[in-house]
Formats: sequence, C-alpha cells, structure tokens
Amino acid sequence: MRCPHCGSLDDRVLDSRTLANGESTRRRRECLSCGFRFTSYERIEERPLMVVKRDGRREPFERAKLARGIERALEKRPVSRDTIENIINEIEDQAAMAGRGSDEVVSQALGEMILARLYELDKVACVRFASVYRKFETLDEFLREIERLAGAPGPS
Repeated sequence: MRCPHCGSLDDRVLDSRTLANGESTRRRRECLSCGFRFTSYERIEERPLMVVKRDGRREPFERAKLARGIERALEKRPVSRDTIENIINEIEDQAAMAGRGSDEVVSQALGEMILARLYELDKVACVRFASVYRKFETLDEFLREIERLAGAPGPS
C-alpha cells in the first residue's frame, strides 16, 4: 500500500478489523519509511452474473425474476413456501456455478435448470413453466409436452 504522506510502498499492518458483515476489512497501517499512520479499506469486487438472452442481449441476473417465474408455475400447487425458496436458492447457486469464469449464463441453460427442478417436484408446474419458456402457441404443443413428461425420465 502506498503511503499517502511520502509515497513509499513499505508499510506494516498494525490492526485489522472486519466491517459490514464481513464484506470489508479496515486496516491501520504504519509507513516504515516515514512513520506516518493511515487507514485502508479492503473489499471484494464482485462482477454481477449476466444472463445472455436468445437475441444476444445481456442483462443482470435477477433473483426476483427467477422467483416470479417459479412461483407463477407453482401457483395453487401443493408446494410449501420453504420448498419454493430452496428451489430458488439451488437454481441461483447452480447458475452462479455455470457462470464461473465468464460471469455469464445463457438464458436457455437457466430455463433448463428450472424445468429440471420443476419436473422433479411437480409435473403440472413443469408444463406451466414449459408453456411460457418454450412459447407454446397451439394445443398440440401442450399435448406433446404432456406426452413427453408422461413417458420420459426428465426434461430435454
């Protein structure tokens, strides 16, 4: 750390304290060249997870948007609030892991993650979500999805 008084890069840390729920660290330092004492603050710089849409646009990942889609699919289904919250947390974690390195996740991958979890939990919710996610426009598309769910081991 550069001394704000003399510009030297030689210093020692006298005291460190964690601040703001562990999100930053305050350090008291002393310059070894001139003896000047100063404070520095350290925090992790996080890059937001971005969702790459079908048309190539990128937008920040929004937990609330994920929650809305899942809650809408599970509306009036016998699923507890805790279960819904756990699914949202799992998918958010899975999306973050998928975006490691590039800080991006493709919207199709995110949709498939949701479909897989809904398939395990509630087939009706899975069809509801698929109808919006896959943009069903005809009754035949619904019927094909229901037939696929009735005979297949998981979403594809």
